[in-house]
Amino acid sequence: MTPLLVVLGAAVGAPARYWLSARLDRPGLPRGTLLANTSGSLLLGLLVGLALDGHGLALGGTGFAGALTTYSSFAVQSHSLGWRAGGRYAVVTLVLALGLCALGFAAGRALG
Repeated sequence: MTPLLVVLGAAVGAPARYWLSARLDRPGLPRGTLLANTSGSLLLGLLVGLALDGHGLALGGTGFAGALTTYSSFAVQSHSLGWRAGGRYAVVTLVLALGLCALGFAAGRALG
C-alpha cells in the first residue's frame, strides 16, 4: 500500500513542478523552480510538524513533496547562472527552503 501512495503523490507533485517551471522560469531567473522547492519544503515541514507518519507521510511527504521539489534542476540552474548569480540563487533557495521548512514544522506542531 505504501509504495502505491508514494506513486499517487508523485503523480500530482511532478506535474505541478513541471507546470510551475514551464510557466514561471525565465532565462536568468528560475522562479518556478524556486517556488516548487520552497513550497515543497514548507509542506514537508508542516507534515512532519503534524507528526504524520505511515500512509499520510508517504502520500504527502515522500510522494507529493518529494516529486514537487527538485534538486537536479536547482543544481543545473545554479551552475548555468554562473558563479555570482548562481551562488546568490543557491543561497536564497537554501535559506528560504530551510526557513519555510522550520515555519511549516512550527505551524504543524501548533496545529497538532
